Amino acid sequence: MSPYMLPMLLNALILGTLITLSSSHWLLAWVGLEINSFAIIPLMAQNPHPRALEATLKYFIIQATAAIMLLFSSTLNAWLSGQWDIQHMTHPIPLAIITIALSLKMGLAPVHAWFPEILQGLDFKVGLIISTWQKLAPLILFAQVSHEYSILYTILGLTSILVGGWGGLNQTQLRKILAYSSIAHMGWVILVAHYFPAFIILAFSIYVIMTFTLFLTFHYTHSTSMNSLSTSWTKAPFLVSTIPLTLFSLGGLPPFTGFISKWVILNELTKQGLMMLATIAALSALLSLFFYLRLSYAMALTMPPNNLPATLSWRLPFLLSPLLLTSSLIASFYLLPLSPSILAFFLL
Repeated sequence: MSPYMLPMLLNALILGTLITLSSSHWLLAWVGLEINSFAIIPLMAQNPHPRALEATLKYFIIQATAAIMLLFSSTLNAWLSGQWDIQHMTHPIPLAIITIALSLKMGLAPVHAWFPEILQGLDFKVGLIISTWQKLAPLILFAQVSHEYSILYTILGLTSILVGGWGGLNQTQLRKILAYSSIAHMGWVILVAHYFPAFIILAFSIYVIMTFTLFLTFHYTHSTSMNSLSTSWTKAPFLVSTIPLTLFSLGGLPPFTGFISKWVILNELTKQGLMMLATIAALSALLSLFFYLRLSYAMALTMPPNNLPATLSWRLPFLLSPLLLTSSLIASFYLLPLSPSILAFFLL
């Protein structure tokens, strides 16, 4: 790819998201989402591997379908109520269609099947963008639309937590495991969207920090499966020894940063009197914690056998500066003592 093309595409990604975030009109929000989608497609297709091209084509079809549903529902709402504003989507039919369209864009269950397959065909850097930045604009639209029919949000959130946990149990490919982890975490974010929209940004920010750490770690160690992960100790011993702590944080265990979002969401659901929903969500998080523990066991608690029929990698120096990875590692571990200040900021 041309060195001038990459900054243009990254600027288009940022521009599309900012247009969506700053718009109160459905047509401008749709334009921002389309700019965002078309900017990521050349980054996905820059690898000439057939799996990457297949993932690019699937992503284009899914995003085009979601964009058509979004434009149709906003037009239908304007026809029924005479309003194009995002916050005036009150009719149940357009509201249900727009919710499904935004769920399709973010990969929420039950419209999630495209996300693990597409992420498996991409490298870790582009997969990181799709798992984090590409979900920001639809998530903000989720927070702005009417929450009159909260049962749909509850169903989407709880289904995503369950599917993300069950789907990752039998996976051996790291990118698919990260995809199902993303589905489960977005379910937690959507679960609290109706009751306290300010906590959406808090939970999403913590998810981005921990996902950023894992994607960069697997990119640095060139690990794509659990088999290659078990031999990654020879590449970066200190980095591999810290990744189980990141996985514990991603699972929501105290005293790590990931406990903040789980604690805040369960506390809010309990305040709303939804004890059964909070209990089911907390128990469903144990499914995700199981395959995080599997990764930790394969990475740091086992040694490869002496007769391993594979060539161990050389311990080579990093080609890129690990400053971002070091910062995200620290943020993944040590933000829990700052939780009172963080919550006070989001409660303003």
